[in-house]
Amino acid sequence: MTKPELKLYLAAPRGFCAGVDRAIKIVEMALQKWGAPVFVRHEIVHNKFVVDSLRAQGAIFVQELDECPDDRPVIFSAHGVPKSVPNAAQARNMIYVDATCPLVSKVHIEAERHSENGLQMIMIGHAGHPETIGTMGQLPHGEVLLVESEADVGSIAVRDPDRLAYITQTTLSVDDTAGVVAALQRRFPNITGPHKEDICYATTNRQEAVKAIAPLCEALLVVGAPNSSNSKRLVEVASRAGCGYTQLVQRATDIDWRALDGTKTIGITAGASAPDVLIQEVIEAFSSHYSVTIETVETTKENVSFKVPRILREVGASPHD
Repeated sequence: MTKPELKLYLAAPRGFCAGVDRAIKIVEMALQKWGAPVFVRHEIVHNKFVVDSLRAQGAIFVQELDECPDDRPVIFSAHGVPKSVPNAAQARNMIYVDATCPLVSKVHIEAERHSENGLQMIMIGHAGHPETIGTMGQLPHGEVLLVESEADVGSIAVRDPDRLAYITQTTLSVDDTAGVVAALQRRFPNITGPHKEDICYATTNRQEAVKAIAPLCEALLVVGAPNSSNSKRLVEVASRAGCGYTQLVQRATDIDWRALDGTKTIGITAGASAPDVLIQEVIEAFSSHYSVTIETVETTKENVSFKVPRILREVGASPHD
């Protein structure tokens, strides 16, 4: 029986970003340097496959620092942590490695600088997301106010409308955030913004690539985790860009074949914490059901990389020193 024909459009860039790559490398290098177990506070990145493979190598994932013994290294996730966490690790003389993405750290530094200048911070982000918790936790309680949408801007109570700055989570929808920023600027004309956009290059690039392929596709799949902010934003961006059916899949087993029945053009992208092996698995699943033609639509090239912390590049530094 001949397979039906299918055109697959692959968005590029897609998948791992430099911050995720670095965070995974940090856990792997820590295991090589200090042996198992190495503790990791929270999922190192939001992807079950990545977490499971690191767990198999000897990483132990915990929710809070008090679940870690004093004499084993602990790693903080790529999303960043409140200031209280490294302070507590230091107080216990623990070896800790901060895998916070440098682009998230940039936002932390920005918030501190504005605060030192006497400005109250407004953060655009998702309540409860580890990155939002980490960024808001850089400053004392009440110094950072959270807004999630344009509607929130009208009801926010600030200390002084002329002494404000805004920062954002790095993984938001570029278009949604522009709407919230415009609402903030309307209500608080003197609000200070970041020197350079807080939404990171990888989030922006993946959203632009999806906008390029969405109008060409009857359906679009985003490979990513349900708790991954940037992956969920890609689903929304694809829908808004004119794609009739979009689905977030963790891997090939999640594909809803019935929903795709009769489809001739499908787009594939992946969130910044989805490994290439899962993207390939999805492509292979389509190849087993269809006679597939693949076209890559590349909107930009990425060549960003980040160094791992010095402690992992140095010889010595045993956790029992």
